[in-house]
Amino acid sequence: MKKSIQLVAAVCVLTLFGCKQNSEASPETTTENTVTQGLGQSAVVDEDSSPNIVQTASGSKDHSTLVAAVKAAGLVDVLSNAGPFTVFAPTNAAFDKLPKGTVEGLLKPEKKDDLKNILEYHTYVGNLKTEYMQDGQEYEQVNAGKIKITKVGDKVFVNGSEIITSISTSNGIIHVINDVLLPK
Repeated sequence: MKKSIQLVAAVCVLTLFGCKQNSEASPETTTENTVTQGLGQSAVVDEDSSPNIVQTASGSKDHSTLVAAVKAAGLVDVLSNAGPFTVFAPTNAAFDKLPKGTVEGLLKPEKKDDLKNILEYHTYVGNLKTEYMQDGQEYEQVNAGKIKITKVGDKVFVNGSEIITSISTSNGIIHVINDVLLPK
């Protein structure tokens, strides 16, 4: 009986010692997927996973205006979350088609709500793959506006703008378009 008590005591001491050492682990021995205190999902450092929508768009030279707009509207963290999301992503050339000064005006802090409304009109909660889209379908976007899908042969259009290509991301899909969709 005395040996059993000594064995239990030894196990307890080793367990406590092991737990204490583990709680004092240096930052280098903790996980590489860390979040900076007070920041959102976009602050997660993860070099092992596939890029999300924001990371993918940020890596595209053709979407720098869209990325600037997402940042100005405060939507980076939202679009970095798990999703899934479908984003109809206008190219820089699409933004260039807007009347002169429109983009610059929308990027001003006092226009944040208008910019957010336009960007939310480009975003659907869920994965909308082109192969599942049917002619005449309508989808309600994040801002509660509806987009309409049309098909002509193998080509798919959203509100009349052709989906040029689709890119899968870790949290959804990006459909590249050559027009800015404006809410009605």
